[in-house]
Amino acid sequence: MPKKRSGGGLSPAQQAAKFLGVSVLAGAVLAGIALPAVGALGLAAKGSVESFDELPANLKTPPLSQRTTILDAEGDLIATVYSRDRTVVGLKDISPYMQKAIVAIEDSRFYQHGAVDLKGVLRALNKNARSGEVSEGASTLTQQYVKNVFVEEAGDDPTKVAQATQQTLGRKIRELKYAIQVEEELGKKKILENYLNITFFGQQAYGVEAASQRYFSKRAEDLNLQEAALLAGIVQSPSRYDPVNDEAEAKKRRNIVLQRMAEVGDVSQAEADQAKEAPLGLDISRPKNGCITAVKGASFFCKYVEKVFLRDPVFGKSREERAKIWNQGGLTIRTTLDPQAQESVQASLKDHVDQSDSVAAASTLVEPGTGKIVAMGQSKPYGYGKNETEYNYSVDAAYGGSNFGFPTGSTFKPFVAAAALEEGRPPTQEYSSPYEMPYPEPVQTCSGKPWMNSDDETVPNENRSEVGPYRLKKAMALSVNTYFVQMVADIGLCPLVEMTEALHVVQGNGEKLPEVPAVSLGSKGISPLTMATAYAAFAARGMYCTPVAIESITQKVGSQRKSLEVPKSTCSRAMSEKTADTVNTLLQGVVDSGTGRQAGLTDRASAGKTGTTDERKNAWFVGYTPNLSGAVWVGSATQQVKMVNISVGGVYHAKVYGGSVPGPIWRDAMTGALVGKDAGSFNLIDIPDGEDRDRGEDDGDGDGRGDGDNDDGSNDDDGGGFIGGLFGGADGGVGGVGGVGDANGGIGNGGVTNGGGTNGGVANGGGTGGTEPDPGFTIPGGFVQGPGNGPGGRR
Repeated sequence: MPKKRSGGGLSPAQQAAKFLGVSVLAGAVLAGIALPAVGALGLAAKGSVESFDELPANLKTPPLSQRTTILDAEGDLIATVYSRDRTVVGLKDISPYMQKAIVAIEDSRFYQHGAVDLKGVLRALNKNARSGEVSEGASTLTQQYVKNVFVEEAGDDPTKVAQATQQTLGRKIRELKYAIQVEEELGKKKILENYLNITFFGQQAYGVEAASQRYFSKRAEDLNLQEAALLAGIVQSPSRYDPVNDEAEAKKRRNIVLQRMAEVGDVSQAEADQAKEAPLGLDISRPKNGCITAVKGASFFCKYVEKVFLRDPVFGKSREERAKIWNQGGLTIRTTLDPQAQESVQASLKDHVDQSDSVAAASTLVEPGTGKIVAMGQSKPYGYGKNETEYNYSVDAAYGGSNFGFPTGSTFKPFVAAAALEEGRPPTQEYSSPYEMPYPEPVQTCSGKPWMNSDDETVPNENRSEVGPYRLKKAMALSVNTYFVQMVADIGLCPLVEMTEALHVVQGNGEKLPEVPAVSLGSKGISPLTMATAYAAFAARGMYCTPVAIESITQKVGSQRKSLEVPKSTCSRAMSEKTADTVNTLLQGVVDSGTGRQAGLTDRASAGKTGTTDERKNAWFVGYTPNLSGAVWVGSATQQVKMVNISVGGVYHAKVYGGSVPGPIWRDAMTGALVGKDAGSFNLIDIPDGEDRDRGEDDGDGDGRGDGDNDDGSNDDDGGGFIGGLFGGADGGVGGVGGVGDANGGIGNGGVTNGGGTNGGVANGGGTGGTEPDPGFTIPGGFVQGPGNGPGGRR
């Protein structure tokens, strides 16, 4: 059994320190405390420690907090975030001038003494006693390092920071004991390296590497003599010697360091004198901390990544544990953000919605089959000023979004259709779909207790001309409200609940959707990310994948790097391939000939759905191609703006529709995001058109209160519907009472192109009409606009 060292196992240095005890030790440590008298300092017994022996044997050194770097999918910088702007480097990566300068000015006998410099203590005691104040300190570099460890461990807690820096005998004794330990365990070179990495250099720069970048925009290994002297001089008082705010004072302090370096033989007097004449030579790099500095408008995505890290148990069991890792930093986070898609989203938002508009827009793009979030942006940038916001309109409240999300209007209807198809209803399913009707009752629920329309609520279509019966294909294209409430009444609410749960569709506050028929018309608030991810399941032929924003993370601890586990997307089957293919066919019809015509892509297959809510407070377009899904919301975050007689992006709108503002945003964002990408194709199915009665040209798309998506034209005119029907048409004709048909061609270039209606007439309208007419007169160009010649459209 090994013998214990005399002195209770203490090393010779510790024995000496203990021997000094309350007398010499107290005097020594007090050399760094304001005198003249112990009593004046309030140094009561409780300000010290019970016994030198009772202090913990080992100093717990926390990993130094460093900056975290967030990268896009291609490895380019999005932003850096940190609680301490620090990059830890080895001594070999620090200029020799810097090493000599800090030793010369802070502890010139560093290599000659141990943890405490008794000569320095006596010199400081004598000088301080004569002056009656602290005019000279005696803390060695090792003691200063230990003090900085205490401060680092305190983090941003003001109480702990105050305790770590308080001027008490107890703290000085703790510093001394741990300094002895550090000297024995680390050695001089490692202590110097640690000190240069931990100490504060002002201007938010911790450690010499960050300081070198901040003041000179260069690496610490490249510092020259005068630059190193400037940085070394800052350490004593970063605010007083701040070269950014007081160049004269900083230069005086720099020259003191240079002179001291000459006195101790680090440089010649001639070298020091020459360096003193040099200007400061600052090349300031302003601090760029936080997601507010993110490039390509990716601030909200950056904050989302942070929120994911702080919430996901994969990064730690508790929020406190995860926050500690985040604040410690040193992370390199590679994300799923596609820079091409992100730039396209931001450009489209900027083109269609002004930052100063009374409404805002948000858009998120997600990759089907992987759940990768490839773009996330909004028209009002991240910030705290006018027309800026901290709220991420694309995500749920738990991730920094609005409290409840935004009502989705008719973009919810595809979920109803998918639930019905899964229940075995055919894609030709027909309902009477009157213009207005009470909500049907009873409606079966998951609990077994049927929903009853106890308040006699009614639901109208957008326009009185929308009178069924309709089949699913036409009802989806025209967004017929009464059709979908009848469908819910037919299948019951439980299949719809099961479908939305399979698609992870929840309200913006995280709560489940209520079991009421009105939900089928998009009455509840949902986030764009949730909608884009749900629609991505249609594109992926029924496979739902949870959204992910992080590809990989490595963490730097000291000079070592390790990989951290990251959340993975979990994919599951939400519906059969046949159901998804049917929905894709239905929603391709929406952009081909329904309410979403303005959103259709010209170079590839696309599908989607428009949505508009009560009083036009929200307008949506959610759509996808085989390889990309996206949602666009336009509205007021406070839900106080009615988008009627309003200017958005410098364009006047009598009424905003899902097809008129969100649709073009989606189209342009997707077009740019998909440049150079494979087009792909849907697996479409044949759905017979049937004998739907087309009762006019309004594409009703409301949520049951008469404010729907009935226009795909940006000029809000009456479109070509009436004139087209007036001229008869291929399958239109006039029914028993008469009516107008579907103006699929409208008027083009001064004449009639494919004028006339299809499936025209009223409830019991006539049969197949005659051939397309060849009018014997010409309508002047521009007299009527329709799908054949420009932005006008049917209403």
